[in-house]
Amino acid sequence: MSAVPDRSTLRLALVVGGLVLAVLLGFGLGRLNAESPSAAGLDSALSGHTHAPGTGAHEHGADQAAAAQAGGFSVSSAGYTLHPLAATFTAGRPGELRFQVRDAQRRPVTRFAIVHDKPMHLIVVRRDLTGYQHLHPTMAADGTWSVPLTLSQPGVWRAYADFTALADDGQQTAVTLGVDLTAPGGYQPRQLPAAASSATVDGFTVSYQGTPQAGLTVPLTFRFDSASGPVALERYLGAYGHLVALREGDLGYLHVHPEPQPADGAVTFWVTTPGPGQYRLYLDFQVAGVVRTAEFTMTVP
Repeated sequence: MSAVPDRSTLRLALVVGGLVLAVLLGFGLGRLNAESPSAAGLDSALSGHTHAPGTGAHEHGADQAAAAQAGGFSVSSAGYTLHPLAATFTAGRPGELRFQVRDAQRRPVTRFAIVHDKPMHLIVVRRDLTGYQHLHPTMAADGTWSVPLTLSQPGVWRAYADFTALADDGQQTAVTLGVDLTAPGGYQPRQLPAAASSATVDGFTVSYQGTPQAGLTVPLTFRFDSASGPVALERYLGAYGHLVALREGDLGYLHVHPEPQPADGAVTFWVTTPGPGQYRLYLDFQVAGVVRTAEFTMTVP
């Protein structure tokens, strides 16, 4: 006949068993949190990027390393390829750019997420960083995008397709692809304007404060002034301004993140510069229903 354990022995066994169970549950929950997709999201070029008030320059974590790199160097990235149907234009004459985005199986992609009110943002600029255009093509049912385009001067131009593709399983992939366009003729590149923190466009003076640092994400705060009085910014494409930054030389496309609301009439953007050099900034803003672009040259030591 087996011995029956006394009450103190049973009590001790229950306590030890409870501790072991708690440790195992804690370990399992920790692994689930660490492997959660929401904990491993990457910044995209046009997504919101907010920080606590007063936050200064900071480094991105390992799961955000892509945000610290310039993009738009290649026609292919992340399994997607930009396929222009024509890439030669006549300088100064209205034309049309038509292209497709194809997946790894070379199929035209037809599902895109709406980001800042549009499924596709197309940036076009000559390789000397003049002639900036921010366009929004329309897509046909077969996945062919088209947009009227005039390349004002001869030379080689760069077109950036900035979009977020939707896969069949619902996964979203933010991508910036780049391709060269050509307008044959005598190309006389213009020298980049000197670095300045203010610019004037159509009677508006736009200035920014902030000190860019290579390899860090820093806030640049833009203020708007006019001789006629306070400037009433309006939402354009769902935000109070859109900032594109391109690096001189390789024309790397930088990740720029706006704060959702102005503060005292100023708009703050978070800019990641991957290395030293000259950068050209293009700030689109809307006042009284008219969109204007202020341009700046920024030096990163």
